[in-house]
Amino acid sequence: MSKLFPRTEIGGISVSRMVMGSNWLLGFSHTGAAADKMIRDRYSDIGPFKAIIESYMVYGVDTIMAPFSASPMLVRAVKETEQKLGREIIMIDTPFVNVDDNADARREAEDVFRKSRENGAKICLIHHSCAEQLVDKNKAEIRRLGDYTKMIRDFGMVPGLSAHMPELVVYSDANGYDVETYIQIYNCMGFLMQVEIETVARIIHDAKKPVITIKPMAAGRVTPFVGLNFVWNTIRECDLVTVGAYTPDEVHEDVEISFAALERRFPDIEKRSSPVMDQAAFGK
Repeated sequence: MSKLFPRTEIGGISVSRMVMGSNWLLGFSHTGAAADKMIRDRYSDIGPFKAIIESYMVYGVDTIMAPFSASPMLVRAVKETEQKLGREIIMIDTPFVNVDDNADARREAEDVFRKSRENGAKICLIHHSCAEQLVDKNKAEIRRLGDYTKMIRDFGMVPGLSAHMPELVVYSDANGYDVETYIQIYNCMGFLMQVEIETVARIIHDAKKPVITIKPMAAGRVTPFVGLNFVWNTIRECDLVTVGAYTPDEVHEDVEISFAALERRFPDIEKRSSPVMDQAAFGK
């Protein structure tokens, strides 16, 4: 039996500290249209989805985060993998919500959260592109956030907040909003981060709730060894790292590097390949 990944809790729900990412399943490479197409071509039917989910599950990584409404095939893959393995997969949804301040928009939002629950999500984080529309920096608040976290609670899910803007974490804690976790971009390159790495690191360490970090490898701009070692060694034991992979082989490599980072050892992985391997610099 494989070694199981450490766990933490979000709003009383046990989750694996490593979270399955979805950008490299749904076609969001953060590099260009060609890479997006490459991903979509590979994940054009349900088989590859199930194969990669199963590869994470070998290590007890049973938590997946995605905007599930954008991919019914991914939802189906999660359900079929649960049935095959006889084990629950914790779904963290990041839905897109109409946050306009009128009755029609609120009904629309309720429909989104209802669908999220019907898909099987246990934790629901309002997508950053929507939540950030509510931010008032002048008053240091997130307007009407309580309307949406109540809807999430009413549908039996734990509310969270996708926060590319680090201020959302600070405002949530300061104002006591009903938020059990936050997403925060965090990587050694500062890729897509809106303030310095050191500042985000402090925000994560000061956060009152577990933080789900994303983009640890800066969307492929740093190697897994560099990116994962940085993040795992600079967050708290309650925090999580979202790790996306394109193939099952990448999953196995990323998990081993992550275990090694947590255990303060060198990972048991193959050497990087080269046309000429017989070079002293490569070691024995």
